[in-house]
Amino acid sequence: MHLRPFISRRFSTVKQTDSPSNLNSYIRELVQKGRLFEALQCYSREPSSASRLAFPAVLKACASLLSLGTGRAVHATVFAMGFQFDPYIAASLVNMYVKCGSIRDAEQVFDNIPKSGALSQDVTLWNAMIDGYFKNGFRGECLAQFRQMQALGINPDGYTLSILLGVSSRFSTAKEIHGYAIRSSFEGDPFIVTALVDMYANCGRAVYAWRLFESQECKNKNNVVIWNAMMNGFCKTGFWSRSLELYSLIRGRNQRIMPSMYCIALTACCDGEDFEMGRQVHTDIVKTGVDYDQYVHTSLLTMYAKCGSVGDAEKVFNDVVVKGIETWNAMVSAYVGNGWVKESFIIYNQMKAKPVSPDSFTISNILTSCGIGGFHDFGTSIHAELIKRPVQTKLEVQSALMTMYLRCCKVEDAIKVFNRMEEKDVVAWGSMMSGFYQNKKYKESVGLYKQMLNSEVKPDSNMLSIAINATSVGIESIELGSSFFGVAIKHGLESDAFVGSSLMDLFSKSGQPEMAKTIFFGISNKNLVVWNSLISCYSRNSHPDASVRVLPQIVQYGLIPDAISVTNALVAVSSLAVLLKGKALHGYLIRYQIPVDNQVENSLIDMYIKSGCLKYAEHIFNSNNTSKRNSITWNSMISGYGSHGECFRAISLFNEMRRSRITPDDVTFLSLISACNHSGLVEEGLELFQLMREYRVEPQTDHYVNIVDMLGRTGRLDEAHRFIQKMPVEPDPSLWLCLLSACRVHRNFELGELAAQNLLKIEAGRGGNYVQVLNLYVEGGMREKAADLRAEMKQKGLKKTGGCSWIEVKDRTEIFFSGDSSSHRTVEVYQTLHSLISVMKMEEKGDYHESC
Repeated sequence: MHLRPFISRRFSTVKQTDSPSNLNSYIRELVQKGRLFEALQCYSREPSSASRLAFPAVLKACASLLSLGTGRAVHATVFAMGFQFDPYIAASLVNMYVKCGSIRDAEQVFDNIPKSGALSQDVTLWNAMIDGYFKNGFRGECLAQFRQMQALGINPDGYTLSILLGVSSRFSTAKEIHGYAIRSSFEGDPFIVTALVDMYANCGRAVYAWRLFESQECKNKNNVVIWNAMMNGFCKTGFWSRSLELYSLIRGRNQRIMPSMYCIALTACCDGEDFEMGRQVHTDIVKTGVDYDQYVHTSLLTMYAKCGSVGDAEKVFNDVVVKGIETWNAMVSAYVGNGWVKESFIIYNQMKAKPVSPDSFTISNILTSCGIGGFHDFGTSIHAELIKRPVQTKLEVQSALMTMYLRCCKVEDAIKVFNRMEEKDVVAWGSMMSGFYQNKKYKESVGLYKQMLNSEVKPDSNMLSIAINATSVGIESIELGSSFFGVAIKHGLESDAFVGSSLMDLFSKSGQPEMAKTIFFGISNKNLVVWNSLISCYSRNSHPDASVRVLPQIVQYGLIPDAISVTNALVAVSSLAVLLKGKALHGYLIRYQIPVDNQVENSLIDMYIKSGCLKYAEHIFNSNNTSKRNSITWNSMISGYGSHGECFRAISLFNEMRRSRITPDDVTFLSLISACNHSGLVEEGLELFQLMREYRVEPQTDHYVNIVDMLGRTGRLDEAHRFIQKMPVEPDPSLWLCLLSACRVHRNFELGELAAQNLLKIEAGRGGNYVQVLNLYVEGGMREKAADLRAEMKQKGLKKTGGCSWIEVKDRTEIFFSGDSSSHRTVEVYQTLHSLISVMKMEEKGDYHESC
């Protein structure tokens, strides 16, 4: 925009000056008072009379008004008068071009300055250029400029470092700049310390930020801005409880608390869903009288909403006298975030009736609400309203429209919106890919990613992660996954945490833990998601010991394991039933005060049950609030009682579960029927099987197998056979195998032979089945059939795979294989076994207690 004609129209008179010096002084005075248009009008009357001292003020006015055209005209005058090498004017020109968004013009001014003169040594000029790169998102150029500055022997000042610390997102670069700050004696500067703390937080290294904060002297420790930065740093890295501890400390020191600090504390309460602490912060806000601040009451509203107290959020909203767009948006977001779809529509209609016009954020939220509730018609009506409004052309609104249609399973409508977009950014492509992925159209999601690679849009880490996850879940092609690894390397994303964890998951599911490990070591800033992926990888690929060893490495890296870390490790330990390692993991939870959710508690219960510690599992179960127990919690404990022979306690807990209004599922009934099976409670087991229909639970193969096994154990073989015949589904091989085993025990060879024929007819390629049938023939005296079966087994090369078992003794796990006598404790084991058999025989005869 060129301001000269506009200025002439707007101002008809200005103060007349009788000399050029007075004119220049007056221009500077007008700029200082913020009367920028008048200053430019004064300059435009006599540009040739402007002195060297006036040009920085004029250029500042151009920058503030974002008038690039006028700025270029002033630049031409500066050049004609030979002032382009003046340090203040050159720095002002760079600043003007930067603020007007023309970084290339700023570069041209800077590059034309001789690098050997005094002007090139002016740190202000270099700061202007570095700041310009930073504000326009050119991080690489920003760091390159700093290194060039060092190479020319120009000493950066505190402002230079403050800019660079905002640029650094790589830990290695951050440490390099921190080292320079220490060498240059800037570490005591409160502004530098604040920027350093913020930088380490951005790199995900809260421990380093805390060490720096702790090392400060009393003078800096009293600086509320540094406290603010440290609180914010803890919040950014997920340590919300530490952030609140700092808030409590500074509140106890009776220091002035900034409004932004209240906002950070409320954000921490949101992240930790600490409702009580949020109320306390609210009380402090009212006492100090800062509840008038727009950002503070918006943060309050958001805190209550995220803690699930929508009623309190509504009170905060109603107490605000003058509601700006941010307040309305926060209330809409509160309803949407808590699934109050209809209420979000009501507040949206109220907002439209006010002078406040909904913006793109409002529209995006309402469309999200339509998607959550499946209100396709309402979403379509909003789409119709948007067609005549400029907001419809905004990319975030178009992306929200696509997401709404995709969530309502209207994929074709979403494709239409996508195809009509004149400009597609990364968010638009990502929204469409994510929508395909959520609708289980994995091939389409990957195909869209390949299509985007051919466009001019550079993929980001989120899009590549979606493509890799689609390959992992839906396509299961390791070749395609490997090609995506190549794409990640090509675009420099292989070290990204999200891409890396997705690749690790892909190779982990493909049975390639070493490849996943290689990717892990290539990730630069390893967050908890990456570490948790490694734990899960080891657990999934039968390396439970390695899975457990990762936890202390997380602590050494400067992070604290979370609930997912411990849960994944507990799954690995449960598969081995290694009690000592399980207790160590439980210790991690207590030592690091990791919040325990249902998933962690369920994993702990499962681990203790499988390790034989029923009392520990009971303690965790009973310490859990009844209202917080989900079906998995109840099922785990019921299954635990059943596997430890406590059938009546399992049934009693099942009745308690029903009284708590938790609906039993197929796992619940399987655990109960299995418990009845092993305890010989046939009638109770049959009654539970019939009860499944009352809860509309469809029996699965395992339910049928347990009923057949239960009937077979008690000799009710004919009833078991009739049960199989009346099944509404085709009998599974395991059912006939179960009946066959029962027939062998009760020596019903006729029915056993029938079961054997059905078994071999369905599953003829398994060696274990042939062994069971062979044993039946031998025990029933059917020698010819046994001989024929042996010959058939030999011809097919079938043999039974040996089983194994293990036991934990102190800190060592002993493994024993069926038929194998290679263990160094074989003799000791068999001596103990023979001793136990002798005691059992004596007890059976009634002689044991008498001899004792």
